[in-house]
Amino acid sequence: MSRILEKLSSTEDLKNLSMEQLETLAGEIREEIVRTVSRTGGHLASSLGVVELTIALHCVLETPKDKIIWDVGHQAYAHKLLTGRLEKFCTLRQLGGISGFPKREESLHDCFDVGHSSTSISAALGMATARDALGGKEKVLAVIGDGSLTAGLAFEGLNQAGHLKKDLIVVLNDNEMSISPNVGALSSFLSRKMTSDLFVRFKRETEYILSNVPRFGKDLVNLARRAEESFKGFFTPGMLFEAFGFNYVGPINGHQVGELVKTMENVTRLTGPVLVHVITCKGKGFEPAERNPAQFHGVGSFDPETGALPAGSGGPSYTDIFGRTLAELAEKDDRIVAITAAMLDGTGLKEFARRFPDRFYDVGIAEQHAVTFAAGMACNGLRPVVALYSTFLQRAYDNVLHDVCLQNLPVIFALDRSGLVGADGPTHHGAFDLSYLRHIPNLTLMVPRDEAELRRAVLTATRHEGPFAFRYPRGRAFGIPMEEIGTPVEIGKGEKLRDGSDGVIFAVGLEVHEALEAARILEGEGISLAVVDARFVKPLDRDLLLEEATRTGWVITAEENVLQGGFGSAVLELLAEEKLQIPVLLVGLPDAFIEQGSQAELRALYRLDAAGLVDRIRAFGGRKVIRSGLA
Repeated sequence: MSRILEKLSSTEDLKNLSMEQLETLAGEIREEIVRTVSRTGGHLASSLGVVELTIALHCVLETPKDKIIWDVGHQAYAHKLLTGRLEKFCTLRQLGGISGFPKREESLHDCFDVGHSSTSISAALGMATARDALGGKEKVLAVIGDGSLTAGLAFEGLNQAGHLKKDLIVVLNDNEMSISPNVGALSSFLSRKMTSDLFVRFKRETEYILSNVPRFGKDLVNLARRAEESFKGFFTPGMLFEAFGFNYVGPINGHQVGELVKTMENVTRLTGPVLVHVITCKGKGFEPAERNPAQFHGVGSFDPETGALPAGSGGPSYTDIFGRTLAELAEKDDRIVAITAAMLDGTGLKEFARRFPDRFYDVGIAEQHAVTFAAGMACNGLRPVVALYSTFLQRAYDNVLHDVCLQNLPVIFALDRSGLVGADGPTHHGAFDLSYLRHIPNLTLMVPRDEAELRRAVLTATRHEGPFAFRYPRGRAFGIPMEEIGTPVEIGKGEKLRDGSDGVIFAVGLEVHEALEAARILEGEGISLAVVDARFVKPLDRDLLLEEATRTGWVITAEENVLQGGFGSAVLELLAEEKLQIPVLLVGLPDAFIEQGSQAELRALYRLDAAGLVDRIRAFGGRKVIRSGLA
């Protein structure tokens, strides 16, 4: 028997299904999501939690004419399945496949590209404003999670939306709040009644009658409004949103399709900004994800029957090594405190938080606040370590520049997931950090090549009297034995790892190992290349780099960062300052947003692995290559 999901030709078909069929459809969607994500990896728990909500929204709205903006996009898998991407869903997050996030170029139903949190309300308000300016009639709706609502950007959007009074619907997907059955039932009842045509008409007519009472009309209307708000606020947590100028509806059960459909039908008839508060269960319908939603938020492959994750292979991850090292140093230095932005597990700080609960701070999804919060701590003698994904520190650029570096404060930035991160794609690659940090005065920028150097980077940063950033990749480390941390690295000092006479490769991070392998391969072809781990992108080891460049007469730079403004650019600037006319081959990422795919696939595609380096060096045609007859 074919599934309902397979029979849907468009979202309009949902409107012809019975409530029983919609419930069946919800089960089919969950099965499809679990089956696919168990193979591809992805954001499972959040997508499972909004299946009924997604069905209800597409039942009531007329997409793609009406607009649904998903915040972050972690929860958009059901949306993709309902909007014509069932056949391609097996390619989720794969190289050349569909994105794990809403993407405008992928479907007309994806009206805004997302991947970073808390943008939905601002974007939706912009669309609603454009609609009104152009005389449109479409509905505009933003879906935002309670976690994303911790960011200042979300409140900035709420604030202006309430001020402009545009017709705009915000759905708050709350999967953290616990509400007793009685309160939930009463709130659902109130929400349905307070959004019904009868209630809205009664409210409008009552206000009209009261306002026309001689002398006391205005006071009576204000008194009636205060009474209504007190009644609603007594039963619901909506007073905050009402203060922003939104008509608050909820909370309602996010797993009852009929209730959701009826409420959304009523809400779409209201005017002005409306916030619908929906309570959902993260991981709904897949018991392992319900039991441990954090583990199944962003997950790799797993057993779809049991939820069991495959045993780890290789050495510990760079994230784990960073967290363990920071906790180790914090035992000896009580000035060290750790800060993250809703990424306790993702940044490896779980052990630090357990051992030093009074020195750990999770500020929520608020990277700007995290940085300036750290600056305040540093002003008063602490050594704050701000641990963020590279792609998320972009959101706090001004705070890094103005609040930390301008004051030359000893704030440490630990940038996880730098370089290519894999299947999350262009919104998550840490491809720009060397470029957006290198040019800031007072900032020291280090790129360790392996786990041993990472541990030394953490130590060096905690001893440095000024802003310090170090970046490290996603994934497993090399498995190098590590006992003692060692000694701090001298600021701005690189390390020559291999001698050579025909040219020199200056590399940072993982590219150091690829450079060593490339040099070994080319040695067999008669090309002798030195390899230098520059270690620091700022300040450069001027003496070592100039000495090797002058001695060999040919320079190759290698980095897992965009070439524009990155490490290679720094080397070119150095050579230009010294008026050295030496052939230079820059190896790095192009001036583009890099697509999704595994890290290995992308490194091979962009020729950042050893084989790619060898090909680039052969193709470059430098004088040493020509002399050896390889050009």
